[in-house]
Amino acid sequence: MTSSQLTDAEAASDTTTETAPESAPAEKARKSARRPLVWHRFRFGIQSKILVAMLLSGILGVAVIGLIGALSGRNALRQVESERLIELRESQKRQVEALFREVTNSLIVYSGGFSINEAATALTAAFDQLGNATINPAQQQALVNYYEKQMIEPIKKLTGDTIDINAVLPTSPAQKYVQAYYTAPARPTNDPLPVMDAGDGSAWSAANARFDFYIRGIVTRFDYRDALLLDTQGNVIYSVMKGPDLGTNILTGPYRESNLRDAYQKALASNDVDFVWITDFQPYQPALDAPTAWVVSPVGMNGKIVGVMAFPLPIGKINRIMTANKHWEAAGMGPSTETYLAGPDDLMRSDSREFLEDPQEYRRDAIAGGTPPDVVDRAIRLGGTTLVQPVGTLGLRAAQRGETGVMSATDYMGNKELEAYAPLNVPNSDLHWSILATRDDSDAFARLGKFSKTLVIAVTALVFTICVASMGIAQAAVRPVRRLEEGTRKISSGDYDVNIPVMARDEIGDLTAAFNEMSRNLAIKEELLNQQRSENNRLLLALMPESIVQRYRDGEATIAQKHQDVAIIFADIAGLDELSNDIPGDELVGIVDELFRQFDSAAETLGVERIRTFHNGYLATCGVITPRLDSIHRSVDFAVEMRHIIERFNSQTGHELGLRVGINTGNVVSGLVGRSSLVYDMWGAAVSLAYQMHRGAPQPGIYVSSQVYEAMRDVRQFTPAGTISVGGTDQTMYRLSER
Repeated sequence: MTSSQLTDAEAASDTTTETAPESAPAEKARKSARRPLVWHRFRFGIQSKILVAMLLSGILGVAVIGLIGALSGRNALRQVESERLIELRESQKRQVEALFREVTNSLIVYSGGFSINEAATALTAAFDQLGNATINPAQQQALVNYYEKQMIEPIKKLTGDTIDINAVLPTSPAQKYVQAYYTAPARPTNDPLPVMDAGDGSAWSAANARFDFYIRGIVTRFDYRDALLLDTQGNVIYSVMKGPDLGTNILTGPYRESNLRDAYQKALASNDVDFVWITDFQPYQPALDAPTAWVVSPVGMNGKIVGVMAFPLPIGKINRIMTANKHWEAAGMGPSTETYLAGPDDLMRSDSREFLEDPQEYRRDAIAGGTPPDVVDRAIRLGGTTLVQPVGTLGLRAAQRGETGVMSATDYMGNKELEAYAPLNVPNSDLHWSILATRDDSDAFARLGKFSKTLVIAVTALVFTICVASMGIAQAAVRPVRRLEEGTRKISSGDYDVNIPVMARDEIGDLTAAFNEMSRNLAIKEELLNQQRSENNRLLLALMPESIVQRYRDGEATIAQKHQDVAIIFADIAGLDELSNDIPGDELVGIVDELFRQFDSAAETLGVERIRTFHNGYLATCGVITPRLDSIHRSVDFAVEMRHIIERFNSQTGHELGLRVGINTGNVVSGLVGRSSLVYDMWGAAVSLAYQMHRGAPQPGIYVSSQVYEAMRDVRQFTPAGTISVGGTDQTMYRLSER
């Protein structure tokens, strides 16, 4: 009965009630019939149940979804931010390591070249000739003035340290001479480099004039601050900048405590012109205590060492890499992302981003984060945080232990942050640096706050909508009750379209029994038809894939399909035939059925497709019905699971069944053959090889082709299992290890 018909019937009933006069007995009967309605007012009715159920389920569901969304959103955002930091860390790490390789290789080329070899030889001889050289009192005073104005006073201003001038003034005649003519003289402000030839007529000046231009070019090209040449006695016989270290002896002079001395000794002891050693940063007095690391290599040719060449590590290049040349936003680093280097002493080996952006803000934040004010002030005076700012974070300690990863920690500014850390690999050095890429939580999870706010608004709107919808649905659910009561008589006359299950003892529950009785016959017939359809569909799907079923139903004459890069699994249960002699036939069939059911379940779980079974065998593929990139991995996992099934069966029953499996990969053709007896099968060289491997295997086990072996050798352990001839060609087989 339709809704309009029910409405008309109700209208007719209402009209009859209004126009026909009621007798006393009829009225008494009507009042008696209405008494249960009074009792219904005190029951928990359908409308109330629907309303409460929908409100509880809806609100609870929205709350759970909101909670899961918030947690998963935070986890997903953390994962994204971690991956970004790892990518940034690895990019910076590659660049820094490439810089060290460039510096190392260039030094090897230059120190082993003819020009530097000749320069070291000439300058050594010329420096030795200055052993009895003298300077006049004016030049001596110029040296004193130079050290006072250009070294002692600047260092005291920068670091607060007081230097005894007698400890650093030149002492040897050669040192006094070269510094009097090249170090002490004033230089033009527009050209800080010293003159190439002081015009004193000495052999050293002649050698300097000859080679200075060439070595200056090296310094300029690679952005070095200076370049030193030392003879085999430890004398600094040449310096591009002609600073206070020119002419000093690195073994006995005022700078003998610097790490340049250790690097120099290692270079000489190596007796190898291709040897390079890189030192860590250390304050270097001739450079006004600026952090200086050295790259040192012997100078010589044909196995003969004539000196040592030393370059101060180009810290400017390191900072340009770690700060993206101060183009942080363009590099995608955001407002609070920073990458820096640090050493085992927990001090920075590159400059802080906040220091470079705003030194005064850096001072406030660093002191608030726990850095002592004198340390911060020293960094500001020196113009950088290298070898000054401590950064003893958890990530740095983990990196110093050789670990690589991402963690939450507190940075040197006192902010919560994500840290991607890793050790830095620099061969031929005493560097134990670590690289860190960090981002403040306030910036990394800023989007989480917006997401949470949006989520709260959405949940509130959904709860309100659920409340309104629940009330409307509850009212609508009760409205059909009276119409259903009239509809039972219509269904009894032949309308079997309605069948309502009895769910509760309420108004609708009282009426659904009549609906079920009147529609039973039609429901039974419909159920039988549905069962027949389902059974037919199940049988077809058991024989072939769903895509083939559809083509078969469409009436295609020839059904075939090519597949590329699929995995083929041939499995055979060994011992079933022998077992048939000892047990009844129905028990044997039950065993085979149970094993194949477990195989099917494992195949469905692992995404493997069963093709067919035969005798004691089982043919399956991966990648035919559903193309998969990891078909080989799934196939090997399936074979291992089949082996576990057989092992469990043997353990439970005491039988000794075995399993031979052959796995191959390649291109196949699948199709449907036969009409009265349908068979879905596969053909191709890959299928043949898999079949022959499992049939030709000498003993139970999982055997794979060389292609499968190459794909899985890093994941599973295999042992060679001989060869098998296929088409006149020997194919190598491999056997999967038991554990």
